[in-house]
Amino acid sequence: MENLNLASYLIFFVTIIVSLIGIYSRSSFAERGILHPYSVVHYKKYYMIITSGFLHADMMHLMFNMLTFYFFAFQLETMIGSINFFLLYFASLIISNISTIIKNKDNYAYRSVGASGAISGVLFSYILLNPSARIAIIFFPIGIPAPIFGVLYLAYCWWAAKKSEDFINHEAHFWGALAGIFLTIILVPDAIEIFLRSVF
Repeated sequence: MENLNLASYLIFFVTIIVSLIGIYSRSSFAERGILHPYSVVHYKKYYMIITSGFLHADMMHLMFNMLTFYFFAFQLETMIGSINFFLLYFASLIISNISTIIKNKDNYAYRSVGASGAISGVLFSYILLNPSARIAIIFFPIGIPAPIFGVLYLAYCWWAAKKSEDFINHEAHFWGALAGIFLTIILVPDAIEIFLRSVF
């Protein structure tokens, strides 16, 4: 049966709809679903690990994440199948938030939202399975070989997590990317062979 990218379409549209409700709603809708490590640890609100991935801080945050999802997720699902894609996406989302939860478990003021960790997992799974691809970014629209882009991305996320003072959860990007790599190796047994054959 032809792969219809059902998982990608479902995640894509549900994320957009839920995020828009959260951005424009004046109720406590978004507040109930954000990642609040203090509540996750002390009040056992584990669902926040998942629901936070369907919420975004503003339209720019949503648009940037959904553009990245659009360019890589649908292709990846075609490559690995809907079930594997579904597992990789949500496992990357969970894993990407673990370090944030541990680090901020007693910080009542800390909150975060966004699908960035899961999308980083998707991106790096794609890089592992299609290393001959070239990846461009908005402000540098020249295609960079996927493996080089991956190394630069990981280095930046690691540096930013240690030094940056913005409100972006760079740790989630970093751990989501690593999760995408390891999960792909588990879900696609010949992933490493595909990568090495393509690179060398």
